[in-house]
Amino acid sequence: MTNTTTPDAALDASTESEVRDIAKRAKVAARSLQNATSTTKNALLEAIASALIDNAAEIVTANAEDMARGRERGLTEGLLDRLELTVPRIDGIAAALHEVATLPDPVGEIVRGSTLANGLKLKQIRVPMGVVGMIYEARPNVTVDAAALALKSGNAVILRGGSAALESNRKLVQIIGDTLEAQGLPRDLVQTVDDYGRAGGVALMRARGLVDVLVPRGGAALIQTVVTESQVPVIETGVGNVHIFVDASADLEKALPIVMNAKTQRVGVCNAAETLLVHEDVAEEFIPRAYAALTESGVNLHADDATRNLVPGGAAIAAATDTDWETEYLSMDLAIKVVASIDEAIEHIRTYTSGHTEAILTESLASSEQFVDEIDAAAIMVNASTRFTDGGMFGLGAELGISTQKLHARGPMGITELTTTKWIVNGQGQVRH
Repeated sequence: MTNTTTPDAALDASTESEVRDIAKRAKVAARSLQNATSTTKNALLEAIASALIDNAAEIVTANAEDMARGRERGLTEGLLDRLELTVPRIDGIAAALHEVATLPDPVGEIVRGSTLANGLKLKQIRVPMGVVGMIYEARPNVTVDAAALALKSGNAVILRGGSAALESNRKLVQIIGDTLEAQGLPRDLVQTVDDYGRAGGVALMRARGLVDVLVPRGGAALIQTVVTESQVPVIETGVGNVHIFVDASADLEKALPIVMNAKTQRVGVCNAAETLLVHEDVAEEFIPRAYAALTESGVNLHADDATRNLVPGGAAIAAATDTDWETEYLSMDLAIKVVASIDEAIEHIRTYTSGHTEAILTESLASSEQFVDEIDAAAIMVNASTRFTDGGMFGLGAELGISTQKLHARGPMGITELTTTKWIVNGQGQVRH
């Protein structure tokens, strides 16, 4: 796995000074959007979308360099899948920009207001964060998503996209910068510190007072490094150790396609299923069918003894260990366990969840309500694939990441999550006694 930053990365005074200068320029540039109209911001996003499509061939060429280097370095298939940009994927990124442009602008929205007994009129309104930092790995689509969400919400953004996507990100930032200038806005609204390597990421984490919030997006090691080492406030996006529980009352005809979609539709993403829990009352019927479909699709299983005893040649299946239950595979691997009750399933999930997405497949209202009430996660699916936990799927346009923390933002983060608030108090000469 690519690691985009580490606290041990060398950070000389020159690098820190130059990154802080980038942050200062971003802070100044952000002022150009403070009073920008929704029309101006939407036109900018539409122009960026058109520029990406017009320059798709150059983007694919740059991405091919990253893909070749990634294969040489032995990146997993999941990471290579995240890294790859094709013309259809660029079209999809452009479509997401169009969608963000259609979303209501949160800036200036009145969150609440009141008039006090002394006549003071109060209102709390949404305002941009200011300067947003992003540290991520092997995800060039995030370069555009982060820029789009930041610009629509009136922010500047500084990116650290990692060495795996270096050429792709360089080309994307250049195209975005050219479009900003063509629209009469400063290039400094979207900048990157990739040229400074890992030290650039460390300097970004230390730019307190210049960077208003930092969002890490990637593997567990990257996220924990940023959370523990950053001097800038962090919104923690989460590792996805995602579970699906097939309840005793589940419609097995619905359940199998959901399980297959959640595991195999795209494996290198945080909302892909990593553990399948099956109620013992339906295990004898469901597990052999799931085993056949999963293995035919190339999924490697890690199973408990009860599961292994229910399939032909089950002894050859890898025996699951505690490590399997706590692992976000991001690959064609799946852990399976038979449970005696919904209570056991909930207890297993409570023990190993990363708080990202959890799912129950059931026809019982009582079971679904118990699961929803007792599971603590950013998103809970009832009779639906875990792959739906996504800003685009939730109608947020693009997403900055999926927050698994509980302060400020939780779940997929869109433009609203990149705003904060301020209070406006209007008086007629009142003084406090």
